Amino acid sequence: LGAAPCTAMVFVWSQLTRGDETYTLVQVSVNDLIMIVAFAPIVALLLGVTEIAVPWETLLLATVLYVVLPLAAGLATRRVLGGPDRIDAFTARVKPASIIGLVATVAILFGLQGGAILNQPLTIMLIAVPILIQSYGIFALAYGAAWWLRVPHKIAAPCAMIGTSNFFELAVAVAISLFGLNSGAALATVVGVLVEVPVMLSLVAIANRTRARFPAG
Repeated sequence: LGAAPCTAMVFVWSQLTRGDETYTLVQVSVNDLIMIVAFAPIVALLLGVTEIAVPWETLLLATVLYVVLPLAAGLATRRVLGGPDRIDAFTARVKPASIIGLVATVAILFGLQGGAILNQPLTIMLIAVPILIQSYGIFALAYGAAWWLRVPHKIAAPCAMIGTSNFFELAVAVAISLFGLNSGAALATVVGVLVEVPVMLSLVAIANRTRARFPAG
């Protein structure tokens, strides 16, 4: 779950904190380009530490399917649509379908893993606590560094958010493709989604309450 910073949801967190849209777009684009190269090696390294063998072909296929193809499709779509008005209209039409797809995936996972979540509270806690430590720790480091460097709040907030938020869509897809819907890995991604949303909303609240401590810039 922590192998890749988030992409799509960062736009939501940035909007909630009144972050700079152009900076957020560049930040997410750079993150996508880095993930194309780095996601598979990072996952292989993390799984190798735990002595879990995963075929490189599977990791590379997941990177192509969930990072490279969406990025290429987005660039091609923008080129075909042309003007910003047509892009905005297309985005408005597609957004409900993407939200429904994501919610349906999460709902199916919760349905399959509901029993495990209720019957294994200690396991859930062992999954949730590291995610909490990671999320608040990364946010504190990035947000604190931005404050120390006197970065404007509209840059500091999305800067801290992208490192904190996880690319759980990719995590869910990889976990299912590698280990199956009823696996412990899929359970971990479900718990990650369950924990991340309220955590990120709390960080949005913190960012908004501390806005006055940053340059307006």
